[in-house]
Amino acid sequence: IGNTVLHILVLQPNKTFACHMYSLILSYDKSKEGPGSLELIPNNEGLSPFKLAGVEGNTVMFQYLMQKRKQNLWSFGPLSTVLYDITEIDSWAEDQSFLELIVSTKKREARQILDLTPVKELVSLKWNMYGRPYFCFLALFYILYMVCFTMCCVYRPLKPRTGNRTSSRDNTVYVQKMLQESYVAYEDELRLVGELITVIGAVVILVLEIPDILRVGAAKYFGQTILGGPFHIIVITYACMILVTMVMRLTSTTGEVVPMSFALVLGWCNVMYFARGFQMLGPFTIMIQKMIFGDLMRFCWLMAVVILGFASAFYIIFQTENPENLGQFYNYPMSLFTTFELFLTIIDGPANYDVDLPFMYSVVYFAFAIIATLLMLNLLIAMMGDTHWRVAHEQDELWRAQVVATTVMLERKLPRCLWPRSGICGREFGLGDRWYLRIEDRVDPNKHKMMRYTDAFKAQDRDNYDKGSEKLETNGDTLCKKELSALSVSLSRSTSRTSSHRGWEILRRNT
Repeated sequence: IGNTVLHILVLQPNKTFACHMYSLILSYDKSKEGPGSLELIPNNEGLSPFKLAGVEGNTVMFQYLMQKRKQNLWSFGPLSTVLYDITEIDSWAEDQSFLELIVSTKKREARQILDLTPVKELVSLKWNMYGRPYFCFLALFYILYMVCFTMCCVYRPLKPRTGNRTSSRDNTVYVQKMLQESYVAYEDELRLVGELITVIGAVVILVLEIPDILRVGAAKYFGQTILGGPFHIIVITYACMILVTMVMRLTSTTGEVVPMSFALVLGWCNVMYFARGFQMLGPFTIMIQKMIFGDLMRFCWLMAVVILGFASAFYIIFQTENPENLGQFYNYPMSLFTTFELFLTIIDGPANYDVDLPFMYSVVYFAFAIIATLLMLNLLIAMMGDTHWRVAHEQDELWRAQVVATTVMLERKLPRCLWPRSGICGREFGLGDRWYLRIEDRVDPNKHKMMRYTDAFKAQDRDNYDKGSEKLETNGDTLCKKELSALSVSLSRSTSRTSSHRGWEILRRNT
């Protein structure tokens, strides 16, 4: 019952009352230390009161709990050294990481905890010592891997076509080699090494990604932008395309260019994932993700309806015409592709001035230009501009959340020997098996004194100004100008006299 009450207090809107009640309940806890403590008992979702405060974005309760857990090591004048308990914060030995819970929650208030002590210092320590070097090395390794895969695709086994053409529009001059002909020369053996590296890399990607999907859940793993959800979809699809290409190569099946081209596009687009390691480029990847999966997804439904309608109309208009004179609409798939190009203004309206075009073509094209170019494209630009404005106001906060998510991901993937635990064990100071983070703080007493002096002067000036304004309002309209000038002079003298007198009294008393 006590643990349930603690969880309820974390969710209370009156945070001051919740903190007092929290201390009152813990004062009756007989087992304040060890696994039987009320603070360490999780709820049905596996969250302790401390983790629940972080997930809900309750910064007041989080700071209150951290103040209870800190240990003052020593202090000398304005300098002090504090040990903060990071047992539940550090993700090194936690199955359900506190940092991962913060960046994966949908509440923006929770991300504000990343700027509080000691979370900010812990993340900075992990990222600067291990996260940034490992992430940069991983980015370089992935780029070299993609260069290897690209070279294997560029020099894939092809041979000249020997068969006759079946159509005047057939432009194929090379065809794919069979498996027995693909690995004969020395150049083929070099390409085989690159292909083996590519396939091994695809298998490693699937081995690393699938356990996280099963642990977190597909909806949460692919749906969170900060966790890199869209990029996880891209890299898994890329690995599947590599395996499909391998099967088609081994079975000598024609058409391997389809999965190979998809893999090239997806693999190189995944390079943008590594932009999150840089503060200059990280926020732009979030903008791109939000625009693609937010604005562009909604816009594509409207665009598909417009393209289907006008492409069908264009195909019907040119169905009876000679395709050699105007071949952009000679069949229905080509009509769809041409209409898509017209929609994005990639090409101008097709025309042949040597022959007479149908009258309805001009009418339909006029309506298409008004709807597609003037209306819908400007609508898309306005939607993307609004998304850019919203993301720009929180880009620094989102980038820090990206850094935390990347740090937790690397800490889980890398072996323990390459990523030692951060902090200091409590045994060195007789504090048990808990781990602490040592933070040095400096308190400037002159700053607090100056704030007191400033407030005193401001308060006295405000009182004198209010008295003078009340006196001005009671005067008549006939002598307004003369009395206004006289009162302003007397008010300024009295204000300066009383303010300076009060200020010097404060300085004399403190001295």
